[in-house]
Amino acid sequence: MISMRDEQARRLAEAMKRQLGVFCPLLLEYDVVELMLNADGQLWVDRLGQPMIAVGSIAAVAAESFIATVASTLRGTVTRENPILECELPDEPPFYGSRFAALIPPIVSGPVFTIRRKASAIFSLKEYERIGIMAASQRAAIERAVMRRRNILVVGGTGVGKTTLTNAIIDQMVKATPDHRLVIIEDTAEIQCAAENAVIMRATDTVDMQRLLKATLRLRPDRIIVGEVRGGEALTMLKAWNTGHPGGVCTVHANHARAGLTRIEQMIAEVSQTPMRALIGEAIDLIVSIVRTDETPGRRIHEVIAVDGFTDGDYRFANVE
Repeated sequence: MISMRDEQARRLAEAMKRQLGVFCPLLLEYDVVELMLNADGQLWVDRLGQPMIAVGSIAAVAAESFIATVASTLRGTVTRENPILECELPDEPPFYGSRFAALIPPIVSGPVFTIRRKASAIFSLKEYERIGIMAASQRAAIERAVMRRRNILVVGGTGVGKTTLTNAIIDQMVKATPDHRLVIIEDTAEIQCAAENAVIMRATDTVDMQRLLKATLRLRPDRIIVGEVRGGEALTMLKAWNTGHPGGVCTVHANHARAGLTRIEQMIAEVSQTPMRALIGEAIDLIVSIVRTDETPGRRIHEVIAVDGFTDGDYRFANVE
């Protein structure tokens, strides 16, 4: 029997499909990462391994109608006084729980939105190498780190593909150690995991990432994976990695590998007055930096760097490529 909530989600998805029109099928293409509408009405698509391209236009009135329909999924409205919307789309085709963010005037000149598509397929590290995002030596370094249960920090800017890369690393974990129990923490449903023994937890408005990380230690994890660290939970995560739960992975917003450690320091400073550089240098073993490029395939692994502790006032690094 279909519940009222499920029926409501289905109807909203149908309304959204009609409003998005000919652009809906793009959300079913396996390599599409994101759809982006700019204030000038141009709609852009971002595909893995390719530069972003414009695929058409949407009239402002149609875009605002679409945003209003999405807002109704939260039983809310978007107005001039409340012009920002962030949520997940219904878990119905072709949206499948994709992340949605929208802005309307007056903070922009015309309606703007992005649909960050929830991955339906996992790209392996081998695929990353095949399409030219990753060099063979970089792939080998990551695979060694996974096998040896090293802790990996994935670093990059917004929308560069950190989560998709993390999914590939998790895929390698499952292949290398299929008997391991994975505990995954995220605030938006983006991580894909094919492990038979896995627990996935999501932060809410009332239960934050730090509380989930503390709960994780009672779930008997072999590897702890965090979709993205943004605050003081970074300290809890590093302590967990460093006390009997090695082999994890997490993402952080930073422009390059070394800046990733600085960002971790800043987040730890939110909850501790004591610098934790020694802990950071001990807990993080490998940093993988991914950047966007103007050349095909549109992204590349910029650095794969080993972290070998913190001594004499600085981190020790070793290039592992």
